Amino acid sequence: MAGRPPVPEVIWARPERAGRGPKPAFSRADIAAAAVRIADAEGLDAVSMRKVAAELGCGTMSLYNYVPRKEDLYELMLDVVSGGYDLPEKPSGDWRADMTALAHQARAMMHRHTWVPRLMSPVYGFSPNVLAYMEYTLSILDGLDARFGEKMELIAMVNGVVTTYTANEIATAERSRSLPWTEEQEHAARTNYLISQIMTGKYPRLAAGFAEDSGPIDLEGVFDRALGRVLDSFER
Repeated sequence: MAGRPPVPEVIWARPERAGRGPKPAFSRADIAAAAVRIADAEGLDAVSMRKVAAELGCGTMSLYNYVPRKEDLYELMLDVVSGGYDLPEKPSGDWRADMTALAHQARAMMHRHTWVPRLMSPVYGFSPNVLAYMEYTLSILDGLDARFGEKMELIAMVNGVVTTYTANEIATAERSRSLPWTEEQEHAARTNYLISQIMTGKYPRLAAGFAEDSGPIDLEGVFDRALGRVLDSFER
């Protein structure tokens, strides 16, 4: 296929457009922005070179001169959304507070771009905006008494908590929208079933637990506690 490299290649090491010819009609930023618009509106599975080309008003094959593989397109998309972080000029000096604030920003970003959790992988960690984010995050941890490897573990664990938690929120919301009845009706039916099972006496620990705390679950509190436990584990 046109433009596809014969050996492994990082998109960021590749010129904006391969080959000779007239001035490029589009930039990578144009292509990435179009792909993000499609993913936001229709989901990640809807993103294709054909759709991106249609969005830009060009031929599908011409895009391969800019972006050889779909995986490269994903990397461009993640770079675009990673540029949306509001990073202060310098950290506050309170690494826990700053890491918590970044985690909340990441969660909000994933809710704006619900396809992002599917692409969270070290494979997509070399883009300019992602590297800038990583450098800033490491600057937050300058005051933490830990080796570089431990700091990277901390960043990975925080990202894991955010991604897993937010992906579950997104999946729950998407399922609720697909139901032929309201979310309240679904919740009531499942609650009634759960109560009927607990009342059988087969699940004494669950019965005792729900008697102690019948809910509702404070989802914001759960997120902050999960995040806090990760940070606790790295505090000397």
